[in-house]
Amino acid sequence: MPIYEYVCADCGHKFDKMRPMSQATSPIGCVHCGSSATSRALSLFASVSKTRNGESHAGSGTGGGCGSCGGGHCGSCSH
Repeated sequence: MPIYEYVCADCGHKFDKMRPMSQATSPIGCVHCGSSATSRALSLFASVSKTRNGESHAGSGTGGGCGSCGGGHCGSCSH
């Protein structure tokens, strides 16, 4: 079962819940204030691979960047 991240519009609290995919966008109460004004947040993940000599490298699309360039190099941010 996947873990989804949510954010409360009333108190700003971010939390995650393990739910079936069929319930991913179903209403859920905030675990901090109980408000039903919550929405799913964008979930990011990181991947790491190792080279033959044991060095770790971040996978494509992970780390750095801003929301508009997804970790690449662009003119809209300092990354």
